[in-house]
Amino acid sequence: MSGYTRGIAWEEVQRVAVSVREVAATAGVSVGTVSNVLNRPDKVADGTVRRVHDAIEQLGFVRNDAARQLRAGRSRSIGLIVLDAGNPFFADVARGAAARADEDRLSVLLGNSDEDPVREDGYLDLFREQRVNGVLITPASDDAEKLRRMQAAGTPVVLVDHEIPGSGYCSVSVDDVEGGYLAVRHLLEIGRRRIVFVGGPSALAQVAHRLAGARRAVGEVADATLEVIEMPALTVLNGRAAGEQIVVRPAGARPDALFAANDLLAVGLLQAVTMDGTLRVPEDLALIGYDDIDFAEAAVVPLSSIRQPARLIGHTAVDLLLRSIDDPDGEYDRNVRFRPELVVRRSTSG
Repeated sequence: MSGYTRGIAWEEVQRVAVSVREVAATAGVSVGTVSNVLNRPDKVADGTVRRVHDAIEQLGFVRNDAARQLRAGRSRSIGLIVLDAGNPFFADVARGAAARADEDRLSVLLGNSDEDPVREDGYLDLFREQRVNGVLITPASDDAEKLRRMQAAGTPVVLVDHEIPGSGYCSVSVDDVEGGYLAVRHLLEIGRRRIVFVGGPSALAQVAHRLAGARRAVGEVADATLEVIEMPALTVLNGRAAGEQIVVRPAGARPDALFAANDLLAVGLLQAVTMDGTLRVPEDLALIGYDDIDFAEAAVVPLSSIRQPARLIGHTAVDLLLRSIDDPDGEYDRNVRFRPELVVRRSTSG
């Protein structure tokens, strides 16, 4: 058995060690022709391409892509850093980015910062070491010195679901101020007046912008009020904790509507309210979230939400990155901003 195992290992070593020269000799062509078949097949006659591929298959040749990338100074990869890889919104952004990258035979390396600038810096260091073609990032804060250094060193940066006006970064975002306004205006239009905004850290631009939109809507109605509950993270568990605070209040001190800064918080709020059993959604508490993740529609009480085109955001970010690489001084929109959309379901419509 041990001799058989060693034999398999040696055959594997031989297969990996096959060189371009051996492929050329077997196919009866020059080394340059093999290189053209691998990199520029449109410049080679179809019959020659077939002979070279037959030789590659016969010999078990494996292209040494790492060495080629090292010579070129860049990999075939793009770095993507998101705030929470467990959030279905960012998962959809990553899917959209990967689909667009596939079109150019690029791969996407995913990093999860967990809203932590230190973790974010670690991924930026890693991506620089990997010589990625560029970085897509939803930054944990607007103070990102490493992003500035990376871009200055020739690695383009595209902000995703975020924009820093005047920064010089390309960006793909959604108008979150408008999204917050749409959410709370909807609550006001159905007659709710005591509204609570449940958000995450105020340092996150998305949270701050959604709250600004909510305040603008409330400011248009004289008898409406807005209370803010800030949670440490935009998660289901934090939404549940906020909901538990609300349901134990005396009846006269409770809100009649909740606006959650994302759908994960909204799901947690819904869980807290329904588990307690004393309040009903939407009869006692109307509830609206943000992002319109798939689970919003499938919740025990389907959630109204503000929809963002997550996959399109990822797709557009990669497209913008590639354009900035190919034509850094070209005339094109470097800051793409999508409009959010109100999606009304039973959690506010009754």
